[in-house]
Amino acid sequence: MAEKKTFYITTPIYYPSNKLHVGNSYTTVAADAMARFKRLTGYKVWFLTGTDEHGQKIQRQAEATGKPPADFVDEIVEWIKELWQELDIEYDDFIRTTESRHKEKVARIFERYYEQGDIYKGKYEGLYCTPCEAYWTERQLEDGNCPDCGRKVELIDEEAYFFRMSKYADRLLKHIEAHPEFIQPPSRKNEMINNFLKPGLEDLCVSRTSFDWGIPVPFDQDHVIYVWLDALSNYITALGYGEEGSIYEEFWPADVQLIGKDILRFHTIYWPIFLMALGEPLPKTVFGHGWLMLQEGKMSKSKGNAIDPMVLAGRYSSDALRYFLLREIPFGQDGIFSLESFITRINNDLANDLGNLVSRTLTMAERYFDGVLPKPSAGEENTDQELRGTAQNTPVAVESAMDQMKISDALAELWLLVRQSNKYIDDNMPWNLAKDPASRERLGTVIYNLIESIRFIAVILKPYMPRTPESIWEQIGISGNEELQQWESLDQWGRMKPGTAVRRGEDLFPRLNLQAEIRAMRADKPLEEKAAGEPEEAEEQAGLINLEQFQQVDLRVAEINSAEKMPKSDKLLKLEVDIGEETKRQVVAGLAEYYQPEELIGRQVLFVANLKPVKLRGVLSQGMLLAATGDDGILALTTVDKTMAPGSRIS
Repeated sequence: MAEKKTFYITTPIYYPSNKLHVGNSYTTVAADAMARFKRLTGYKVWFLTGTDEHGQKIQRQAEATGKPPADFVDEIVEWIKELWQELDIEYDDFIRTTESRHKEKVARIFERYYEQGDIYKGKYEGLYCTPCEAYWTERQLEDGNCPDCGRKVELIDEEAYFFRMSKYADRLLKHIEAHPEFIQPPSRKNEMINNFLKPGLEDLCVSRTSFDWGIPVPFDQDHVIYVWLDALSNYITALGYGEEGSIYEEFWPADVQLIGKDILRFHTIYWPIFLMALGEPLPKTVFGHGWLMLQEGKMSKSKGNAIDPMVLAGRYSSDALRYFLLREIPFGQDGIFSLESFITRINNDLANDLGNLVSRTLTMAERYFDGVLPKPSAGEENTDQELRGTAQNTPVAVESAMDQMKISDALAELWLLVRQSNKYIDDNMPWNLAKDPASRERLGTVIYNLIESIRFIAVILKPYMPRTPESIWEQIGISGNEELQQWESLDQWGRMKPGTAVRRGEDLFPRLNLQAEIRAMRADKPLEEKAAGEPEEAEEQAGLINLEQFQQVDLRVAEINSAEKMPKSDKLLKLEVDIGEETKRQVVAGLAEYYQPEELIGRQVLFVANLKPVKLRGVLSQGMLLAATGDDGILALTTVDKTMAPGSRIS
């Protein structure tokens, strides 16, 4: 058996000065999806995340709370680990820069730099941003402030050690130009070259004496090592760099180092130069993705507008939050978070498309085949070929997108199969096939193909939404069959075994009422303050409603199965309608003056499914059929212009 290819991916190690917000989660969810996808497709993966715990900012914040720095960071790190567990982050290692396995190696690395002449002692007089732990020159400031965070910088005057950055600048520039994949996306590369390398690199201050929360310089205990030299080294210290028998040789260089664009300079200039000085290969790709922002601008803990991902995952599920983060934002670009866009994604993609596909299919399998997967016929019709072709093409398209780190595109490719499967239902109209005993074999083929397509969808969905496939596999009867859950099982259409017991479970993603969710989230206070971008209450305008109010009405296609006159009434009919649910709905409607009961059977009409049930003449009515009344007083039911699956949503 051939040895598996390796794949090493890292996130930035997070600064535990406060709890993380949903924008921080974006990086780690993306890295987790990439790691899971590589595992699914046969790679041996190492996925590293962790925390960067030293520096003046941490020391000052700990002092402000009256706690030692170690105790201060321990509490926040514990919360971060709980968050990653809640979001199903499946990392292989969590590195803390306060661990001895890291500190000892960083001290040796610093000593080696000094011995080989890359570090010298001098005096630093210049500008420093403590929140960013970053040095700046006067020309790099924006309106006199830090160009990254906009805060005031401090003038520092202290003895320090310096790293000879200029010694490696030309070599780094040549590497960047020879390896276009090194800095991604490409726009970030030009920024680093034009703003930092070409103007000339100044030597970097790599020690501090004005505080002591850090790793001591091994040969000069009055100094602590600069937090970025300390932190960046984690990517190799966690692999056991310098230790015999470690996994360092197996996994380094990293395949992907995933970071936010605000720390690109540290990872594409400082970090590669540090590695060059050690004689080590550079990471293959450093990907600086965009920010997840609010409509008012960047999300920030210090601004008090940070959205708590723990609250979102707890209320809406980790899979829903993961899907939104991965699907909503083209990877590499900035994205906007609002509760409106989040709920809309859940309702449209997860409830309407995926959830409705699974519930409709399993309902029909139970109704028409007693929950036993039927055997497909040998022949194929055009719609079968279209569905099978889309399903077999989807793994290829998804893998291609993932290889290019286009995660949103990968999910878009998968949703083509989800929507093709829903279209397959509408094209074949199983409810009509079920009425004709001669079409029983064809009906069985349609149900089989739908369930096989759902299996494809669940397998491919696994890296992005780890919990949802488990629910789907249970419903389609393969929860104990790991072979049918593997990527390799997608090489052939038709692996589902006829005779498998299937059953509809709970809806994967129930539809949500946007305005109700906004009110509930405000009450729960998931924001440190109300998040910008959250819709305000609409101004009242006579006769007008807004989109959110319209979306509260659950409109569906209903098929009338039976109709009869109500006793002692000339106007009312009692109807039984199918809206794709396990149980039929009973409706009382004022149609008797316009329709004979037998005229209505089999008709498909528009139906309000979330109207509060009422009793009319003592009979329960569970919804409303929509109708129009002309100027002549004649009433006509609203219908669809082609046959649809009962329960199809109107949007």
